[in-house]
Amino acid sequence: MNGPTATKPPSTSVGDYLKAIWEVGGSGAASTTDVADRLSVASASVTNMFARLQEMGLAKYERYRGASLTERGREEALRLVRRHRLLETFLLEHLGYSWQEVHEEAERLEHAVSDGFTERLAAFLGHPDQDPHGAPIPAADGTLAAEESFPLDEVPVGDCVRISRVKHEDAAVLSFLGERELVPGRLVEVKEVRALDGVVTVEDEDGVLHSLGRPLVDLIFVRGVAADVN
Repeated sequence: MNGPTATKPPSTSVGDYLKAIWEVGGSGAASTTDVADRLSVASASVTNMFARLQEMGLAKYERYRGASLTERGREEALRLVRRHRLLETFLLEHLGYSWQEVHEEAERLEHAVSDGFTERLAAFLGHPDQDPHGAPIPAADGTLAAEESFPLDEVPVGDCVRISRVKHEDAAVLSFLGERELVPGRLVEVKEVRALDGVVTVEDEDGVLHSLGRPLVDLIFVRGVAADVN
């Protein structure tokens, strides 16, 4: 990812689009609408950028289907994702930021630091493999650990699981979950899953019950306790 073929880093806007396509589409295509929503921009602006990214060799764009990253585009996206998640970790662990504050601050910083700074930061932090929200941090060579977590609503009633990731960057949501200590690393037991409205009730390590509506349930990913390496 930091090899000698790299010439000039992409502009801030290009980098933001590459990261958004990767976050929305993964290894597949990201639609114009989804990327527009992700970046809070007009669909027409996204369409123009998709065409530009294709000209740059960073993405493949098909009208009505969206854009998917080329290998070079994916490398650039993961380089920024790595930097962003390392910055989030540093802000939380060493500068006193809360987990709901780190995303916006890292967004501002990620385009202002170099790859060299990023790798020194990784070494300083002890090469962490997850950010404060439980998302995996890509390795320096661009590889990403396989996802082992699964959605909370797939857990059978009575099973105990560990929260591994919260898939959200909205400060209000993170503040809500943080206040209730429903954060990565926390053990919970599923007490009820209501088919009618999707509400999931869990009991935390302190015996406190939390009833979570569908919007929150969709954001929480867990892993089985037996798979926990800690």
